[in-house]
Amino acid sequence: MKLLSWNVNGIRSILTKGFARAIEQENPDILCLQEIKIDHEKIDKSLHNYEHQIWNPAEKKGYSGTAIFSKIKPISIKLGSELLGDKEGRVIVAEFEKFYLVNVYTPNSRRGLTRLGNRMMWDKKFMELLKKLEKHKPIIFCGDLNVAHTTIDIARPKENTKNAGFTIEERLDFDEYIKHGFIDTFRFQHPEEKNHYTWWSYMHNAREKNIGWRIDYFCVSQSLKNKITNAEILKNLKGSDHCPVSLIMKF
Repeated sequence: MKLLSWNVNGIRSILTKGFARAIEQENPDILCLQEIKIDHEKIDKSLHNYEHQIWNPAEKKGYSGTAIFSKIKPISIKLGSELLGDKEGRVIVAEFEKFYLVNVYTPNSRRGLTRLGNRMMWDKKFMELLKKLEKHKPIIFCGDLNVAHTTIDIARPKENTKNAGFTIEERLDFDEYIKHGFIDTFRFQHPEEKNHYTWWSYMHNAREKNIGWRIDYFCVSQSLKNKITNAEILKNLKGSDHCPVSLIMKF
């Protein structure tokens, strides 16, 4: 089974930048998107191969939002509005036969860390949700987690220690996932490799210079460890300030 996750930074925009062709070439069984920035609208026929489409827009128009496109019919669907009281369309939980899939777009702490307190509360509530779900089935969770976990996950760690996405508080919260037993699938397969990033600023030719951050993940329950076949960063797929990440599992 192949899964793909991508923060598209506006689905209308990326549709004009070869998005449909990229998805057709990668051909994931399940596609998770973050920051779709639209209401309940269909992408005409661009993703017609995906019979099962779950849209979770934010209440605020043109902001945030998540979506899942699947060739496999989910057993059940729950949204963050029900599970976490979330009004920004940040979480979708899709139940499949052998696992829960959680698509998440974690809040950014923002410039000046003005939203760091809210971010800390979010991380705690999200972790509680994962623990609750895992009592019933293993979990695959993916998306833009808005944190570079370690110094090898960011091009310039020293310059960013007090910036959103690389504060000690955010990194310690990611540690909690690992302590609980969740596996960062990319690091599981590429434990010490450097210069692998999933987000680059639009400024100063950051992508061309590979001055980036690895903030997009696929993480899985410990019980799924032996199912991990391949985890990659698809850095050559463009159209957003993020690139997609992929995971292949053998069930």
